[in-house]
Amino acid sequence: MHLLIKAEFRKLLATRMWSGLLLAAALLGGGMIGAMALVGPENFDPPMPGLDTETGLRSILGILGYTAFVPAAVGTIAVTSEYRHRTAAVTFLFAPRRWQVLAAKLVTYAVVGLAYGLLLAGTAAVALVAAAAARGIPLGLPIDTVLVLLARIAVAMVVYLLIGVGMGALIRNQVVALCVVVGYLYMGETLLMMMPGVNVLYPILPGGATASLTDFTYLADAVSEQLGSTSIQLLSPAAGALLLTGYALAAAVVAVVIPLRRDVT
Repeated sequence: MHLLIKAEFRKLLATRMWSGLLLAAALLGGGMIGAMALVGPENFDPPMPGLDTETGLRSILGILGYTAFVPAAVGTIAVTSEYRHRTAAVTFLFAPRRWQVLAAKLVTYAVVGLAYGLLLAGTAAVALVAAAAARGIPLGLPIDTVLVLLARIAVAMVVYLLIGVGMGALIRNQVVALCVVVGYLYMGETLLMMMPGVNVLYPILPGGATASLTDFTYLADAVSEQLGSTSIQLLSPAAGALLLTGYALAAAVVAVVIPLRRDVT
């Protein structure tokens, strides 16, 4: 099994995808959060609470959860590329027990997702503290609380990468799979949140579970206020964590079971 995991890492490191993923983490974490913190949420249009308030700081950190389509897209590309370039057939010839190959892929992608999440969270933490110091304002939360919230976001990124892997195994056409994953995560859940009657489902969707995990209620509250609808009640952070774990397990099952029952070609 360890040889298969080693082979998966070698295969991944032989491409430019891993370096592009880590670059995206640094740009989204350090670059985006740093820029927003320097400008100041209170100067946005419409304005948001400042970084010196708990609401403002949680809102800025919560926005990172909406970049989850990036690791999800990478997980989708990683799996669909195997079928697009027919490398899966060669792998299964050398390792006929497909479940071992697929389990090795899941371990590899989980590690990659964690590396992405940690880099995203780490660069965001540095940028946030540096921007606050440059502006001479205190953060609205203790630094240990900020680090805990960022750690939760890092774990959520692992889940989304595995969701992408599962969707890639389910929808093997790369273009279609990417459109479904990115379209749903980038726009789909936000649109559902705006639909009266349908928005009650938002808390149990992946985006809602992530918002619950990071205690990011600003967007849901703002949408409810703009539409004049009933406030969306998110789950508790613990329930959000359990729900995201369920999504990760479901994606892992799909990633293993579906390829076992399908012809590679």
